[in-house]
Amino acid sequence: MTDQAVDTSGPASAAGTEGPSGAAPRQFFGRERELKELKADIERAGLDTLAGRKAARARVLLIAGRPGSGRTALAEELTRALLDTGDYPDGLLRVRLTDLGGAPVPTERTARDLLDQLGVAGPPGADGDELSQLLREALTDRHVLLLDDAADAEQVDPLLPDNPGCLVVATAQGPLTGIPGVRPCTIGGLDKGSAVQLLAGAIGQVRITVDPLTAESLAEECGGQPAALVMIGGWLAAHPMASVADVTKQLRELPDDAEQPTGARPLARAFRLVYESLPQTAGRILRLLALAPAGLADAHTASALAGCSVSAAQSTLDDFVRLGLLRTNGAELPQYEVPGCLAPLLQALLADRDRPAEIQLARARLLERTVRQLQSCRAITDTEGSEARRKLAGLARSLRFPHPEAAAAWLRIRRPALLASARIAVEDGELDTLARRLVAALVRALAVHQGTEAAASDLYGLHGLVLAVAERRELPRERAAALLNLADLDARTGRTQEALTRYRAALDAGRAAKDPYATGRAMESVGGAYAELGDFNRASDWYGRALAQRLTHGELADEARLYGRLGSVHTYAGQYGEALRNWRAAAAVYRRLGDLAAQARALSEAARVQEYAGRPQESLRTCQEAVEWARQTKDVRLQAALELRLADTLDRLGDPAAAGLHRGMAQRLLGKDEPACEIRSGSTEN
Repeated sequence: MTDQAVDTSGPASAAGTEGPSGAAPRQFFGRERELKELKADIERAGLDTLAGRKAARARVLLIAGRPGSGRTALAEELTRALLDTGDYPDGLLRVRLTDLGGAPVPTERTARDLLDQLGVAGPPGADGDELSQLLREALTDRHVLLLDDAADAEQVDPLLPDNPGCLVVATAQGPLTGIPGVRPCTIGGLDKGSAVQLLAGAIGQVRITVDPLTAESLAEECGGQPAALVMIGGWLAAHPMASVADVTKQLRELPDDAEQPTGARPLARAFRLVYESLPQTAGRILRLLALAPAGLADAHTASALAGCSVSAAQSTLDDFVRLGLLRTNGAELPQYEVPGCLAPLLQALLADRDRPAEIQLARARLLERTVRQLQSCRAITDTEGSEARRKLAGLARSLRFPHPEAAAAWLRIRRPALLASARIAVEDGELDTLARRLVAALVRALAVHQGTEAAASDLYGLHGLVLAVAERRELPRERAAALLNLADLDARTGRTQEALTRYRAALDAGRAAKDPYATGRAMESVGGAYAELGDFNRASDWYGRALAQRLTHGELADEARLYGRLGSVHTYAGQYGEALRNWRAAAAVYRRLGDLAAQARALSEAARVQEYAGRPQESLRTCQEAVEWARQTKDVRLQAALELRLADTLDRLGDPAAAGLHRGMAQRLLGKDEPACEIRSGSTEN
């Protein structure tokens, strides 16, 4: 799981409790020797120093161990101690490098997560190389990076800052061959004393004191693995009449899974003992949590997966936390996480105990519930009495938000899970209709709560998912819409050539779908891309094609806009006759629409073209006409801007007295405290 903000506290948790960074602090046991070695390793001279060179990159500390061995908890304890010293005042950045399915997380996603924590907006659509370079540039201060569950050196290397003042703490199962100067701190089980302490913290010292030798035997049966000890401690706490000897005997009698590696068997046996003690309904809920996107769940997730009530799901999830089967952030809006060490066990159980049809139904229920929550999240921002608010009133109370702030908080907390849910649904390919609805609802919710600019990187990924479904299902209309949205984001971030390619592909898709809106929009956007690239002849050609289509449909507002765009590109190309004709045509259409302000602006641009063409007297008359129309709009700023435009024209004609009168008029319109300046039309630039 990835933190959403820079964390300067870094909670310590029991070894092996690899949970959310926002989880309630737990006491940390043992690992004194490892902590001492890791701290000493920070000061150890690196290869560059020994060679007489200044260190070029951040120091990397590696904690290697099996899932469930407490490697993440040790890393958290180390980072917390380092932050307490004040040597790293800029805090902790944290990201997980392997998803619960065991697949490495792409560099693009991890780099973007870290940039988000730094408050740096990564360009939408940027690849892993670009984002990792941006990350390295952003990490100029003394941060600590915690890279959890790295699969290999290729994942870690692009994230290493070129700043020797930064410290990177990585966890992995084995060595990170390929990163120089990294000496792994390999951990196994806890020593007996620390393991017994961990148990005592869960069940009380009295139950340990009455039979200390058996408690040590129980720790041995758990292989000293903190995750196994936490589960057994949780089970004993839930069964106060059971003795330590009872659970030790039960663990010994459980057969080992021959397919499991020897070192993983104690954890598997502890999990099996706890799982088999669960009621049937709770066991089913636990298995189905293997389907929780990114391993993150809340009460609604569990309720939808299992088909039970939200209150029953909430109670069951809290029981799982007490048993050590889940971690929680303990917040007002609680979110639960499946520990990475237990995810493979849950997935194996689900495949063994549940039929594929039941699993698919659970997925469908979860997607449907998520869509409704997102619709509710967006609808709460609408005005009272709107159609969306009326529909919202028909939803179950548990799906409704009391106010927009609560909806925004839910969206912020659940964002990683929601994005993962969309990715998983599209990759699955079996529920494409629900996947499309989910992506559409998520796009709308992000846009209304965060704004399209702030959510641009997320929206880019979501539009890419829509495109994948549209191409797989051969849906040309949806393909055209996705390509247009992606191209718009490309154009906004300066990737004009990529945007042009996508706009032309959208045009082909729009024609295949016989969608006049998509084709017209694509042609206009192709023209805009060529204009941005400075190819004004092609830009005018494509604007002309788009205009011809609009003329056949009688879309006056679109016609006026396209006449203006044609006027702009002809002006840039020095074709003043064509430019003037188009600006006058735009003014005429705006007059038909009754948009006097737009008409005045179009006439102002026509006057500018006449000035460029060396026709100052005609420019003066057109400017005067524009001022007259502006006066009728009662738009003071527009009128003042055009008065200034007229004053500039009079100056060039050698009439400074008249020019001064018009400048004085502009100043009076704007007020004494506001400087007089020309307000340029958005249609063109000089």
